[in-house]
Amino acid sequence: MGDGLVQARDLRKSFGEFEAVRGIDVDVARGEVFGFLGPNGAGKSSTMRMIACVSPRSGGTLQVLGMDPDVDGPRIRARIGVVPQLDNLDQELTVRENLQVYGRYFGLPRARVREKAVELMQFAQLADRADAPVEPLSGGMKRRLTIARSLVNDPELLLLDEPTTGLDPQARHLLWERLYRLKREGVTQIVTTHYMDEAEQLCDRLVVMDGGVIAAEGSPAELIARYSTREVLELRFPPDVAAPVELMTRLAERVEVLPDRLLLYTADGEHLQGELARNGVRPQSALVRRSSLEDVFLRLTGRSLVD
Repeated sequence: MGDGLVQARDLRKSFGEFEAVRGIDVDVARGEVFGFLGPNGAGKSSTMRMIACVSPRSGGTLQVLGMDPDVDGPRIRARIGVVPQLDNLDQELTVRENLQVYGRYFGLPRARVREKAVELMQFAQLADRADAPVEPLSGGMKRRLTIARSLVNDPELLLLDEPTTGLDPQARHLLWERLYRLKREGVTQIVTTHYMDEAEQLCDRLVVMDGGVIAAEGSPAELIARYSTREVLELRFPPDVAAPVELMTRLAERVEVLPDRLLLYTADGEHLQGELARNGVRPQSALVRRSSLEDVFLRLTGRSLVD
């Protein structure tokens, strides 16, 4: 299967008659940040749990660190780090104690655990909170501690499930900087996220999953080039004014009509705006922006809410 850190072929996961993952191929190279994107129920979490060796596969082949999770689960888990979607820290212990107790689970010597805890508190910018209990810490601090704890065994592979959900912009950017540092140090990362800007910032490559299959794969830039246009012109019209959709469809590469605005996909938003003006189109407001990974995501998975 090659020398990738994670490799899957026709990977499947079923729960009774429901097939959550329906035959996907995945390759994660050493040192890269790989992303799983998709709406709720797409199969992302089921795939991550199989890679983390906590959920057996129902079919296909899977190798993690060159080993089979069904046979070598304990050996694999000893060499990976996992950041769950919800922090599961021990609220009654201090920051330092959370790291030291977790380190002992891996059989590390006490002296090494104490040394590693100091190193990780500095990495997470929590050294000044070393002996503070976890419970009153902010959400951003708890998230940094959870990530620091996942690094106590010097993992070759780090699995992050929605790493910045619920955090304010400052905390998110600080976490991004910490994860970028890990990438420079050679730690391979697999990330699931609902934030498209996060995927663009962090991921070298990613897959968009929908309905248990992979709908698209590539770098953020490749996916935008393949499934969208360079720019998007967003237009809003007063409620009593009918938008000339037929004209827009002739002038733009693609038009999406939303309840509150129209999205016109084009290579040059300003040029398109000028063409519309020359045809007498006067919107209430207009905005030209670059196409984003969110445009790709919504085109591939739809705008309907998935529960």
